[in-house]
Amino acid sequence: MDVFLQSLKSFVDALGPTIMLPIIIFFVALILGAKPGKAFRAGVTIGVAFIGINLVIGLMWTSLSDVAQAIVTNTGIHRDVVDVGWPSAAAIAFGSSVGLWVIPIAILVNLLMLGARLTKTLNVDIWNFWHFAFIGSLVVAATGNLVYGLIAAAIAAALALFLADWTAKAVQHFYGLPGISIPHLTSAPIVPIAIAVDWVIEKIPGLRDIDLDTESIRKKWGVFGEPVVLGLIIGLILGVIGYYNAEQPLVKILSTGMNLAAVMLLLPRMVQILMEGLIPVSEAAREFMQKRASDREIDIGLDSAILIGHPAAIASALVLVPIAILLSVILPGNRVILFADLAVIPFVVAMTAPLMRGNVLRMIIAGTVTLIIGFYIATAMAPLFTSAAVSSGFAIPEGAVQVTSIADGFMWPPALFVGLVKVLGGILGLAVILLLLAVAMYFYKKHTTAWEVAAGAPKPEPEAAA
Repeated sequence: MDVFLQSLKSFVDALGPTIMLPIIIFFVALILGAKPGKAFRAGVTIGVAFIGINLVIGLMWTSLSDVAQAIVTNTGIHRDVVDVGWPSAAAIAFGSSVGLWVIPIAILVNLLMLGARLTKTLNVDIWNFWHFAFIGSLVVAATGNLVYGLIAAAIAAALALFLADWTAKAVQHFYGLPGISIPHLTSAPIVPIAIAVDWVIEKIPGLRDIDLDTESIRKKWGVFGEPVVLGLIIGLILGVIGYYNAEQPLVKILSTGMNLAAVMLLLPRMVQILMEGLIPVSEAAREFMQKRASDREIDIGLDSAILIGHPAAIASALVLVPIAILLSVILPGNRVILFADLAVIPFVVAMTAPLMRGNVLRMIIAGTVTLIIGFYIATAMAPLFTSAAVSSGFAIPEGAVQVTSIADGFMWPPALFVGLVKVLGGILGLAVILLLLAVAMYFYKKHTTAWEVAAGAPKPEPEAAA
């Protein structure tokens, strides 16, 4: 069995998401009743779109990493917990003892929950199962017990499906993604925090009246409010902060501006191509359910990369980059210095856009609060993160005492799992987490519309009087 699982994991790793996802989409579309030609075209189109999305994200990643390193150098700050980035976190997760089992476990959890009508999400984002393995690997590091780690990974998979269901209507309405949900444990966890932040903002006169969504910015600022120009302006500002004392500063500043302008323009185009491939699949899913269970709907669970092309997500994330570096400096007790994962910030804030109606200012505030909480979570979790990294064979960077990443080292789900497991003991801690999830799912099922509206879904139209 171990040999088979190791072969399966190696196969998935070798294919990567841009090859694996089209294959999964092709077979899912066939199972749902799409014609082979349509299913094949949908899979290929989605694969091409994700290649495009990854290329643009790579451009953003390089630009932000370079300017962030320059800003950090200018500040002269040093911390002993180093941000090694999500690719390292994913490698740690899949390289752990839990990573060997996470794919069949997560698939089994998804199928069981679909069969029991506990979820409406079919999670095809197999590559991002590493988030579940990451939580499991931290539990193993905390307890030394592989079984506890596997149970934690299974509960994490169920948590992701719950968060995807809860936010699906908001995502579909705001982003124009019918039949899609986001079971992504770097993106969805911000929603409860953002709901609280939005509630507080609504209580503050003046602040609650500021409307800075991208459409109003475009109307007020004209050409300077266009996403591509907004990306240029933010990029130039970041470039000046990072490269004012560099060699050939003008070249680097202009390059940063143009690169981020390109990101603002190209990411939405890539998402449009993705939707071209997804539409036949979502239509097939709808017809499939209407024939077999007209009262049910199935959402396809995908990577939150399809959300970050929205101008509000990118604009708020770019502003949060210098804020994140500033927080590294000023937060008392913080031991984390950010670097590699700053380009993950769009993934962190994208799910706030629906409930904040794309208000960039509110998204920045929610993102700042999330980062503040995240710095302290990451500082507390760094020893376990580092222990899991060493167990997975990860080489600790020179000069770093411990390591972390924004994804998922800053997120509350891993902290919740590890905290309860350490405080209450392995199996009791996991039982409490499962109970908390069951309670949340119960109240969501009982008050579905209210929960979905709280997450940003549109309020239902009042029924006309008879």
